[in-house]
Amino acid sequence: MRIAGIEKESYVDGPGIRFVVFTQGCGMRCEGCHNPDTWDYNGGTEMMVTEIADMMLSNPLIDGLTISGGEPFDQAAECAQLAGYAWTNDLNVWVYTGKTYEDLLEASETNQDIKNLLEMTDVLVDGPFIKEQRTMSLEWRGSKNQRVIELKEGKMA
Repeated sequence: MRIAGIEKESYVDGPGIRFVVFTQGCGMRCEGCHNPDTWDYNGGTEMMVTEIADMMLSNPLIDGLTISGGEPFDQAAECAQLAGYAWTNDLNVWVYTGKTYEDLLEASETNQDIKNLLEMTDVLVDGPFIKEQRTMSLEWRGSKNQRVIELKEGKMA
């Protein structure tokens, strides 16, 4: 899995104490992006999913996993595998994507990896960052067009 970085304890990428994985690579290149260093698909570091999972599970205080980017759905197979480790250990999973939920649902009809990641996601924060709609008033998002979508009702910690 190609990652841009890991935040072992975050309080701003979802509720509670989050283990955050920033994937490397994004073709959207949103103006004003918070993480433009994650755009290059050849940047970042290669890590085994099991290595990342071991780091995540070594902290008993973690409430959940957040997968951000870059674009997580560009590495959907690896992200779904990591989300599986979280679920197996009763951690909730948040995924931030620049794509819309509707586009991901359509893509999941022909791409099993995208379908798997959606199935392993408790909460999806979707939509591209739009600089003109930037706001600091909405929890968990950077622009007004983005949505926080609970995909697994009742699973949230």
